[in-house]
Amino acid sequence: MKEDQNVINRRTTLGRLGVIAGATLLPQINANPVNQKPRLTTMGLVMYDYNLRRRWLHSQNQNYDLFRPLTFLKHCHAQGAGGMQASLGVLMLEEIRKLRTFAEEHDLFIDAIIKPPKNKNDLGRFEAEVKTAREVNVQAARTTIIPGRRYERFKTLAEFRQFEKRGREMLERAAPIVKKHRLPFAVENHKDQRMEERLALFKHLDSEYIGACLDTGNSFALIDGAYEPIEALAPYTFSVHLKDQALKDYKDGFLLGDTPLGQGSFDLKRMVQIIKKSKPKIKFSLELITRDPLKVPCLTREFYSTMPTVSARELAKTLRFVRRNSVEKLQRVSHLSLEKQVQLEDSNVKQSIKYAGKELCLS
Repeated sequence: MKEDQNVINRRTTLGRLGVIAGATLLPQINANPVNQKPRLTTMGLVMYDYNLRRRWLHSQNQNYDLFRPLTFLKHCHAQGAGGMQASLGVLMLEEIRKLRTFAEEHDLFIDAIIKPPKNKNDLGRFEAEVKTAREVNVQAARTTIIPGRRYERFKTLAEFRQFEKRGREMLERAAPIVKKHRLPFAVENHKDQRMEERLALFKHLDSEYIGACLDTGNSFALIDGAYEPIEALAPYTFSVHLKDQALKDYKDGFLLGDTPLGQGSFDLKRMVQIIKKSKPKIKFSLELITRDPLKVPCLTREFYSTMPTVSARELAKTLRFVRRNSVEKLQRVSHLSLEKQVQLEDSNVKQSIKYAGKELCLS
């Protein structure tokens, strides 16, 4: 009997320890967030910042989804951020009212994420999501038009051009709808088109409601330069993915690792100044995906199969930048338990929020 009691006590103790450990991972959204933490920055958070936390929370309760719009906005507010970028979908009027009221009461901005209409049959879905975004009073709706990273997803230039054409046609279908609802539709530079291609697309569309979601790090992977893409896209920008990335060379090119703001290889103050000069009132969003570094194999023949016009001078300039701004160590995540990954993700975001407010004057 005594032995059985000891087993029960051990189980109870282990259970309590599990609850305590888990509690450190739970979001602080059940408490009243109004006075929970003063706002530390006007910078918002992108839902992708919390992929790991969402997965962990879902494993604890399959009915809970961190990415429900109001739930996620409250979470961002509780972290001291200034808003969010998230998928809103199509919301009922009461849901729209609650989301917009919470944002207005706490001076938070919202960016929507909306997929472009893939064909004529998809126009109804697209317009319904645009209406929701407009009624929520978003800053902009972010989108992408070409799947995957160009140098990984496509094997030939002809294949890439086919998908590029599909992307252009989707935006052509979207253009009259976003104009009708006066919704800025922001196309992310998503490691897909190089700068001359994206600028040509915007000029072709010639729409005041179709512009850029300027990702401050993606274009570097296409050998487009560190700051030149930001200067080129800033006048077209409706929303911003602000990120810092750590660089390190490897045998086939270089590694590109997301890292907390201020700990990477890029001059973030310079980036922010460039964007603010063109769009002084724009709200920035942190995009920091806690994951292993990405490989950019720019020293292989295959890398250039879809980008034959990249010059030796551009490659040399990129590699010089990598070597001059490389870091000693990159974050690696995949070997960690999910709980440890979530803790690292939380730490990355919190450090970035603090840096944005104090060092980048996004406060």
